[in-house]
Amino acid sequence: MKKFVPIEDGDYYLTPEGYRCFTEQYHLKRGYCCESGCKHCPYGFDKKTNTIKKN
Repeated sequence: MKKFVPIEDGDYYLTPEGYRCFTEQYHLKRGYCCESGCKHCPYGFDKKTNTIKKN
């Protein structure tokens, strides 16, 4: 089971359409890539190739 990460100020913002968009801060706090192609993914996931960019 994945751990629960509480949402704090700066973890997301609302898009003009009303969706929650998680920030890089939240993704790093969560600690893993969900491979959903998130806009602010700090892990470098590419949804087109299904790969995570290695540093």
